Amino acid sequence: MHPPQISRRTLLRHTGALLSLPFLESLFPARVASAAAVVKPPVRLGIFTVTGGTVLESWKPTEAGPLGKLPSILRPLEFAKPDITVISGLCHAGRSDNLNAHEHCSLMHLTGAPSVKKEGGKLYAEISVDQAAARILGPQTLLPSLEIGLAGGEKNYSFRSRDSVVPYEGNPRLIFDRMFRGRQPVVPNWQRRAANPEPATPPSNTESLDRSVLDLVLGQAHDLRRGLGRGDQQKLDQYMDSVRSVEKRIAFVESRQQQEVLDLASPGSSRVTLPELPKPGTPIWEITRPIEQDPSRHGDYIRLMADLMVLAFQTDMTRVVTFAAGSDESMFPGVVTVGYERHCHTLEHQGNASRPEDADPIAREACRQIHAWYTQLFAETVRKLSEIDEGGSSLLDNSLLLYTSYMSDGGHGRDDYPVVLAGQAGGTLKPGRHLAFDKKAPMSNLFVELLNLIGAPTTSFGDSHTSRFAGDLNGRLPGLI
Repeated sequence: MHPPQISRRTLLRHTGALLSLPFLESLFPARVASAAAVVKPPVRLGIFTVTGGTVLESWKPTEAGPLGKLPSILRPLEFAKPDITVISGLCHAGRSDNLNAHEHCSLMHLTGAPSVKKEGGKLYAEISVDQAAARILGPQTLLPSLEIGLAGGEKNYSFRSRDSVVPYEGNPRLIFDRMFRGRQPVVPNWQRRAANPEPATPPSNTESLDRSVLDLVLGQAHDLRRGLGRGDQQKLDQYMDSVRSVEKRIAFVESRQQQEVLDLASPGSSRVTLPELPKPGTPIWEITRPIEQDPSRHGDYIRLMADLMVLAFQTDMTRVVTFAAGSDESMFPGVVTVGYERHCHTLEHQGNASRPEDADPIAREACRQIHAWYTQLFAETVRKLSEIDEGGSSLLDNSLLLYTSYMSDGGHGRDDYPVVLAGQAGGTLKPGRHLAFDKKAPMSNLFVELLNLIGAPTTSFGDSHTSRFAGDLNGRLPGLI
């Protein structure tokens, strides 16, 4: 058997198809990309994660059911009680190999992986819940997701796949530039988009000609494919698929730009507030180094990064943001008012033990003060979301925020993680409750629920069915929805 030969005449006749392939989908009208456009404010997923776990007796409500008076760490959220859901009893059970305790906790944090490890300096876990959400929601926005804040080193939370760690950006100016360089921030007019999801793009002779050329090119490409061997057919198919993927993204961006032009003329009901950013060219160490020494600078940094998350949601730049707030190495003079120690990591170890009553009570009170301080900053973010109108509902109504930590306590615990959900996920979640799992439940079950709430249906995630805590929960959290 000899491979089929392509004559010079055949090759020249089909050269037009080969040269035209890079322009395939861009010749389609914009309505192709906008056919699945949203018709109401979308649901956003935000993860606001801090360090050091919590002090459980000052975090966990004493009773399940409707929320009463909140414990001291959660008290800054008292105003938002009708909009929050507290969940207790969630645990991670994954094993680790060649990792220290902080790495073990961080790699399991958002992945719920049954096992995590380091091998040859490379980290391995599973896809994280934020990246699983970005796969579904990302194609609908200019940025699939944003990962921001103080992660890296021993803290790596987000994974695109088992061996692909997602880096976090700690420079707020670079984050802002990623969203808005060369463009003006604009608030989507969801009412107009609901009435007219496809921007008006009157056809022109050029577009009609382009479509005719495209039809001819595709026909020639299919003719050429029949004359190729199986291996070459697969190569051509892969090439055409990759071109289609890129060109579909280009078509989406063009459609999005047309929507933004209309939004600029008739914007949504809220106003954009631009944050005060570091000067261009400011090195990252000048931004982050003072954070670990001065709680005032630390708080300002968290507020700025949280404002960027709010702005990303408000302008629909992305619908998935993971914000790593805080550092185990931070000092907290002024926040901690008891004892003499102010170093967070030291206090985490002194203030935790296998039994809380065996821990240093002064250090434990210091930890409580630190976590109440973090909650105050999260509460400010919740308030800002609640004050942004999206035409009959607030940005908080249309969001789902997870407030948690990569450890359950400062002693590297992995039982009874602190979990608060803020928002109603577009009306699909009924907040104002404490959902308690006395017999423990996998954190991965929460991730299953989060994905379902944002419109990414799934029945399994991480170790939701294989964890030693799986029990008869069937990978879910009964009573949440």
